[in-house]
Amino acid sequence: MNAVAFAYSDMGITGLNALEAAGFGIRAIFSHEDDPGENIWFGSVRTWGEERGIPVLCPESVSTSEWRERIADLKTEALFSFYYRHMICGEILDLAPAGAYNLHGSLLPAYRGRAPVNWVLVNGEARTGITLHHMVAKPDAGDIVGQRAVDIAFEDTALTLYRKLCRAATDLLAEVLPLIAAGTAPRIPMDLSRGSYFGGRKPADGLIDWHRPARRIYDLVRAVTDPWPGAFTFLPTGEKLVVWRGLPVASGTGGPALPMISSSGAATEPGDIRLGGDRVFVTTGDGLLELLEIEMEGRRMEGASVRDRLRPLEGCRLVQGTA
Repeated sequence: MNAVAFAYSDMGITGLNALEAAGFGIRAIFSHEDDPGENIWFGSVRTWGEERGIPVLCPESVSTSEWRERIADLKTEALFSFYYRHMICGEILDLAPAGAYNLHGSLLPAYRGRAPVNWVLVNGEARTGITLHHMVAKPDAGDIVGQRAVDIAFEDTALTLYRKLCRAATDLLAEVLPLIAAGTAPRIPMDLSRGSYFGGRKPADGLIDWHRPARRIYDLVRAVTDPWPGAFTFLPTGEKLVVWRGLPVASGTGGPALPMISSSGAATEPGDIRLGGDRVFVTTGDGLLELLEIEMEGRRMEGASVRDRLRPLEGCRLVQGTA
């Protein structure tokens, strides 16, 4: 079966590998030019296609009459979108008699929309997954072809979870692509009333609210740590402090016996930097967050370096914006 693929990032390469393994003839690949301002931590779809002699096209918008005509000339039977970042118009979706399919990084209809791998961690979910579904005019709303669930471990970050989803996608596509080629793939209507929708995230969304519980702050930190821009806060001087790794300590369980009065004599409030032996903590709305790896003034540090750098700041209160 001939196909046109819309693909980007490691999940795009995962989908292309699956199409190749299932014997699909990939007539062309639509992708994106890498943004020089973005941290490119993932593999190159362009390189994947060029190594196989497959045309790789990166128009700013594919939803034009010109591109519709060019895709129609390819006589494709199926379309696939693997983490392509733009919506594909209905006129193009209609060109594929065997269907147009999208791979989404959640168990739809939950977490429709953008950045699902980050949002499930921000919200402290214990389970997510991967879904292949039919593309329709509304985003992430078409009939479901298949799904694979993925458990979220306490220590997972957005990157480790993304890699789990890539592995789950490989298994899912190995099962359903032959069914699509044979015309026997299931179609399960999606009940959007039971789902949720989330928009994209920006670096500014990593600002830490120290009034939240330590576990929720930990979830934000792991949701946006490397290779994402990181969770951050500010010293009273306005200096930015990025928290790359932390660990929550619930109230009364396993934390040091920190006094409730700071060295300045003020009562402890959320955002206060406290020391306990060789460890550095920040008080939160419920519990403590231990700082394991931070960045200040362009320098990343962990372990004893964190303690030494923040010791003079014990009792300072971190704020949620510039001073």
